[in-house]
Parts: sequence; structure tokens; C-alpha cells
Amino acid sequence: MFGTYREIFRAPGTKGFAAAGFVARLPIAMAPIGIVTMLAQSGRGYWLAGAVAATFTLANAFAAPQISRLVDRHGQSRLLVPTTAVAVVAFALLMLAAHLDWPAWTLFATAFAAAAMPSMPAMVRARWTEIFRDKPELNTAFAFESVADELVYIAGASLSVGLSVALFPEAGVLVSTLLLALGMTAFVLQRATEPKVRASEAVAHRPAILLRPVQLVTLALVFVGSIFATAEVTTVALTRDLGQPGAASLVIGVYALGSFVVGLIMGALNLRFPLHRQLLAVLAVLLLTTLPLLLVSNVTALAFAIFVSGVAVSPTFITAFSLVERRVPPEVLTEGVTWVMTGIGIGMALGAFVAGWVVDSFGAQNGFWASVGGAVLALLVVALGQRALGGEREAGEAAASPA
Repeated sequence: MFGTYREIFRAPGTKGFAAAGFVARLPIAMAPIGIVTMLAQSGRGYWLAGAVAATFTLANAFAAPQISRLVDRHGQSRLLVPTTAVAVVAFALLMLAAHLDWPAWTLFATAFAAAAMPSMPAMVRARWTEIFRDKPELNTAFAFESVADELVYIAGASLSVGLSVALFPEAGVLVSTLLLALGMTAFVLQRATEPKVRASEAVAHRPAILLRPVQLVTLALVFVGSIFATAEVTTVALTRDLGQPGAASLVIGVYALGSFVVGLIMGALNLRFPLHRQLLAVLAVLLLTTLPLLLVSNVTALAFAIFVSGVAVSPTFITAFSLVERRVPPEVLTEGVTWVMTGIGIGMALGAFVAGWVVDSFGAQNGFWASVGGAVLALLVVALGQRALGGEREAGEAAASPA
């Protein structure tokens, strides 16, 4: 199985940009929880900490696709340097504002500016696509990236919280900022693997979000993202009700483990049937694997059910990103991938809210109904959109107009 992964890293430059991209994407998981921990440890209160972290997360969710659209038109190195510089300076000011007890508005302002942080998963996937466009190896590369995303979310949040608790409140955000700066510098310096700019300077291209396949996949992954947050919130609440609150982190880790293992296996396969059918199939599996969550009555059963529910997560990501790559024009690929990542982020924010309301209103056990609902809606979106998802590659250009 691992021989398949060795094949993709034989291409020149792939090891370098993959490693740099992994380092530069750790802040995706480290920064939001790091902001919460930093402000809570500084005595600002959890409500303010959560509001500032939400400001950063939501602002980044909407800013990242716009940055990626400019990257598609002007190139990675021209955009990643200034946007990363803005984010690094903003994070530094945010840490100062927290440490020196500046007014609350400065926390929101600096968190909003830090949202200029680019979407590294999209940038890395764009480089893989440049190397393996329309080749079977691209599926393996996307599988590797999905597994890398899982590792980021597993390790990043724990690292950020651990640093802040063990050292000083700003430690998590500080290390996150340093990793962003160092990883992005290493990534940008590797110019040989940077995707070519294909957009004509004289022609305006349709935004990727106006393309039907991107809309459908993004909407589906909003609901998939809600499943993650719902499972995490409900697990925390249910383990508390079962008298074992300390088991929550272990159970959540098992959730990611199921996704990690199956993602590795799927990346080594070369499935032959169409991607839009594959996406429909994995979402059907995702729905089926959420159903056992409704029946758990102890922590052991919860851990097993959570592991099972995670097996379709990475396959969903792998198939969704592969489908976007096949259905959007190359000149808006980075933007298209970023919109899909944005959908996941929005879904996680909405899922946490909905799950919290369900748990408070109907009890912890019923929180998993929100997971089932998210799976049903994701499957419905893709089922109804099969014709649009199964067509030919979309045309990327609008009517000619000045850029």
C-alpha cells in the first residue's frame, strides 16, 4: 500500500512543498483554540475568548476564497507573501493586546486582520494538481493531503492548548504564528513546483463559486462539516453525563483515527467508477455509520460507534476534492478548493451551535440526531445534483471584459 504513496513523492520537489505545506497549515487548528485559551487564561472570560476566535474563523472562511481567487490570477508567490505578512503582524498585535490588557475592540480588530491567512490546503492541492493533472496519482496525492489534514486537527489543537497551559497564555498563538511564517517562507521559496498562471490578463473569469459543481460540493460539505462539530460537542456532553468526562479527548481521537486509517487505504486504491457516483456512495456510507451513534449507552460503545462513524470522513474529502479538480477549469482551481474548505469550516461552526442547542434542550444522547440530519442533507444535495456533478469540465471564462 505504501508503495503507492512513494510513487507520488518521486516527482521532483514534492517532498519539499508537502513538508512546508504541512507546517504552514498547522495554524488552521492551532490559532482558533489558541485564541480561546490565551484570552481565557488572561482572565478575559470565555464568552469574549469565544467571540474573538469566532471573528477570526468566520472572517477567514470568507476571506480565504477571495485570496485564492487572486492567487489563481496572479500566482502563489505574489499573493502568499503579503497576505501572510499581514496575518503574522495581526497575530503579533493580538498577543500584545491580550498581554497588555488593551480594550476589547483591539482584540476583535486584530483577529479580523489575522483572517488574511491564506488557505494552505488549497495551495498544496493546487501544486499536486499541477504535477499529476488527469493522472491516477492525483487521487493518491489528495488522499495524502486529507490524511495530513486529519493529523493537523489531531495534533494542532492539542499542541496549542498544551503550550498555553504549560508555558504562558500566549504560547499557543505564538508558536502557531511562527509555524505560519516559517512554513510559508519555505513553501514560497520552492518556485519550481508553483502552478502556472493560466488566467489571461485581458479576460475576467467567473468566480468558482458561481460554477454549479463547486456550489453543490461546497453545500454538501457544509453539512458534512456540521457532523464533525456535532460529534465532538455531543461526545463531550455525553461522556460528562456518563460520569467519565476525561474520556472525551480519547473518544474524539478515536473518531479521527477511523478517518485516518481508511483515508490511507483509499489513497492506495484506483477506483474506476465516476467520481460523482463515488461521492454519492461514500455519503451513503457516512449516513449509515452515523446511525449507531443513536444507540450508545456507555463510553466503550461510544468509542466504537465514533470510530465507525469516522471511516467515511476521509473518503468524502478525497472524493470531493478530486471531483472539484475534474469539474472546474484550471484557472480557478485554487479558489474552487478553497470554497470547499470554507464549506467545511462553516459547517463546523453551525454544527457546534445546533448540537449545543439540541444537547441543552433534549439531552446529550439526542445530540447525535444532528449528526444524522447533517448526513441526510449532504446525501440529498449530492443525489439531486448528480447530473451537474457528472458533466464535463465547466467553462471558466465569462464574457471578455477588462481584468
